[in-house]
Amino acid sequence: MIDARGQSCPIPVVMVQREVNARHPEELQVVVDAMVCVENITRYAHHQNYEVTVAKDGGEYTMTLKKK
Repeated sequence: MIDARGQSCPIPVVMVQREVNARHPEELQVVVDAMVCVENITRYAHHQNYEVTVAKDGGEYTMTLKKK
């Protein structure tokens, strides 16, 4: 799981990119606290052939990226 709360873009996207490039996970969870991060990570994930689901809890978003 990547905890990117409190980070401004593009840092959360870079954190996800590093994890994807290093480990090629089938599934990855990312926690962020800004909708712009959700949008940017989703865009990156789709380019990497991941499906994305998002669950909102208060001001936090838990994203689940699953390899297609």
